[in-house]
Amino acid sequence: MADQRSIPPGLAPTLPADARGMIGNMTTTALVSLRGAIDFMCFPRIDSPAIFAGLLDPERGGAFSIEPALDAVNVNVKQMYLPDTNVLLTRFMTRDGVCELLDFMPVPEDRPAGDAEAAAPLPNCVIRVVRMVHGRMTLRLRCAPRFDYARGDHTLHREEGAVEFHALDGSLQLRLNSSVPLSVDERTAQTEFELHDGESAGFAFGDAAALREKTFDCDTVLSGTIRYWQAWSAQSTYRGRYREVVMRSALTLKLLSSREYGAIVAAPTFGLAEAQDGSRRWDYRFTWIRDAAFSVYALLRLGYTGEARHFMKWIAERSRHCDSDGSLNVMYTIDGQRPPEETEAIGLTDGSHGAPLTGNAARDQTQLDVYGALLDAVYLYNKYGAAISYDGWRDVTRTVDYVVAHWREPDHGIWEFRNGRRALLHSRLMCWVTVDRALRLAEKRSLPAPLKRWFETRDAIHRDIHDRFWNEDLHAFVQTPDSATLDASALMMPLVRFIGPTDPRWLSTLDAIGRELQVDPLIFRYTRGATLDGLPGVEGGFSACSFWYAEALARAGRVDAGRLVFEKMLAYANHVGLFSEEVATSGEALGNFPQALTHLALISAAYQLDRNLDKVHVPWT
Repeated sequence: MADQRSIPPGLAPTLPADARGMIGNMTTTALVSLRGAIDFMCFPRIDSPAIFAGLLDPERGGAFSIEPALDAVNVNVKQMYLPDTNVLLTRFMTRDGVCELLDFMPVPEDRPAGDAEAAAPLPNCVIRVVRMVHGRMTLRLRCAPRFDYARGDHTLHREEGAVEFHALDGSLQLRLNSSVPLSVDERTAQTEFELHDGESAGFAFGDAAALREKTFDCDTVLSGTIRYWQAWSAQSTYRGRYREVVMRSALTLKLLSSREYGAIVAAPTFGLAEAQDGSRRWDYRFTWIRDAAFSVYALLRLGYTGEARHFMKWIAERSRHCDSDGSLNVMYTIDGQRPPEETEAIGLTDGSHGAPLTGNAARDQTQLDVYGALLDAVYLYNKYGAAISYDGWRDVTRTVDYVVAHWREPDHGIWEFRNGRRALLHSRLMCWVTVDRALRLAEKRSLPAPLKRWFETRDAIHRDIHDRFWNEDLHAFVQTPDSATLDASALMMPLVRFIGPTDPRWLSTLDAIGRELQVDPLIFRYTRGATLDGLPGVEGGFSACSFWYAEALARAGRVDAGRLVFEKMLAYANHVGLFSEEVATSGEALGNFPQALTHLALISAAYQLDRNLDKVHVPWT
């Protein structure tokens, strides 16, 4: 996204969390700030310990910065992506010159079988290319990795054109290759260098063994990386009016996916507070099963059947290796393992809110809605991708039978309540989706199934939702039986085809959500300031819920209202089109960044709005 909004001179001492772009290689990612600092990066994988976490702790977290050797007040900065790529361009402008900093992680181009260059993998690393396009400028480089969430120490080894950083525990070795001479102190590599019009400098930082063995020209790898991303973007079949934001969302999702495994993580970060008081600092570098339906839907809608197929293989493996009763975990690491226990990263603290959390205690929760996400993904991929296998269907039926046996039980739900289980509308809704999609698939593919029991269960869940979760006084579906609590996850009801988008019960629920949970375009998960989840702090509006709301409005025939909510939400993207998990009423980005679920919901809403605005009638089924 080539955003041309200017960032004013005199950047604040502490940048907002979303004052950054993201780069990656489908193995890991890094955030690059408007000051030219990589101040968040986990290595060698996206869920590995952080080596740069200055975003969370500027004093101890570590960063790799390249910036003008001037006071910030004298520098104007703009940041953008090169068109249809994940190559990030940061431009520093002063009265004396204009300098460009290009940041990216190399990805191999798709080459014909037998191509010699295709056989030589590129290092897992960040490449930074500095170019002087006008005048002259002195720049300052400082590379200060901090191993194991800033808990581990390291030694430095300098040689001609490079500095290596070796963790004392032997767990990791990093290397910085440089085209300009470097100096070192006991923990940091640094230098100052001057560039004149037309001159450039290049740096590669990453896996030491790979960077020792393979030499390459930064400009050549840059050209190949640009070609890769532009060729990937060209595969999109989306030609709607929101192409730029949809493609930026697709490119973001691609960065959050694993080239090796096919999984998509919820976010590349941990420890970014969801509340303005600094609380709720969770780790989202894992794959939630519930994201499956949105991911598969979005990727298929955009024509990325290969990515959808890769993700479905990952999901199939989780289903194949689930418990004997058919139950699944809530979340997994990208390679399909159980996430680590939730612990404090005690090496990192901002001085007022304690240490951020790594791992996630929600791994031990019961969340029945994940089965609906799984079955919706399976159904959609069968509809638009490939038919399910015999073994795959056997695994599916085992999971559906688990839901048939357990759908009445309380759980922790989509919002991962940490103060006990309860009967929840969204979980009940997604149990209905589980059985409904299994029935559709069995009938469509003539697959063997206990149809009578499944039909009876689906109908029982349908009646239960209408009988127990309908509040006659509010004329709305509510979060729990016999309550008056509204929940934005109810917005999924027409989106998953449980209820017609113009059904009177749904329209009155939509109106109630608008009255109680909406602040301008922001939709809160439940009543603002509520203590339903037993956690401190007041959250912001949940960005994905706002896009669900825009889509629900459009489906209900309120297209102008839906479009206004959608386009107001677009203004909450950061300067390069990335969205955080939540937004405060003051406009501040909250929560982990960028958030996959937000970008998935954006794609779905954009697709629906295009249909409505183009007056394309699609029968409701």
